[in-house]
Amino acid sequence: MASPKMIIDALSERIDGHAIRVIIGLNWTVVEGPTGIGLAHTPVRGTSGCYGVSNAGELSGKPLSTFVVGLTSANPFDRALALAAINAHHNNFSLNESSANGIDLAAKQQNETVVIGRFPGLRDRLPEAKVIERDPGPHDFPIAAAPELLADAKTLLITASTLSDGSLSKYLALAPDAFTVLIGPGTPLSPSLFKIGINILAGFVVDEKEKAFIAIAQGAAVKALKSCGRNVCLQSP
Repeated sequence: MASPKMIIDALSERIDGHAIRVIIGLNWTVVEGPTGIGLAHTPVRGTSGCYGVSNAGELSGKPLSTFVVGLTSANPFDRALALAAINAHHNNFSLNESSANGIDLAAKQQNETVVIGRFPGLRDRLPEAKVIERDPGPHDFPIAAAPELLADAKTLLITASTLSDGSLSKYLALAPDAFTVLIGPGTPLSPSLFKIGINILAGFVVDEKEKAFIAIAQGAAVKALKSCGRNVCLQSP
């Protein structure tokens, strides 16, 4: 089973460079490194444990590697910054892999599918999928249903936000034999994650960094980010 420590160790391997710019926007937290831009969902203000970032105003110029320890912080803002810094290293501008959509790749499996987190267009592409949500809608399941639903899952889609809230290892352990896709702009495009049971990494690479920073500072959601970069999918060998 992949422990949280194993995941952190895998992602922090060989991270170098310094943060050039850091923004905590309404929807996205973004860190610019020397070779890439990293994204992570900004936690909702009022989330349990949220408080101001103690060294706000001093984050630019810090080594990216020093952010990583924040993944174990009690403060969700620290965890978002850590994931964004990790992605600034792994989701680099030079990646030129498949641009396939992670949901479409999961749909090709055509079997019992469980999704952790709701995604735009999910119901159209995977109408039979069972969706587990922290704040469930009319057709969703609560987190408490995860052990029962994942026991039968053949395909598993997991939002990258589970990295910053520390729940990824739990879901992987509940469905160790499922075909697993980690998906979302906050997905680290690091092949090291294949070792912990993930089959596809469906993430995002920012190409238009100035456009992305302006959009994020003005409250951009996923739709507004699409024109700032491209989907990138890595598949395990």
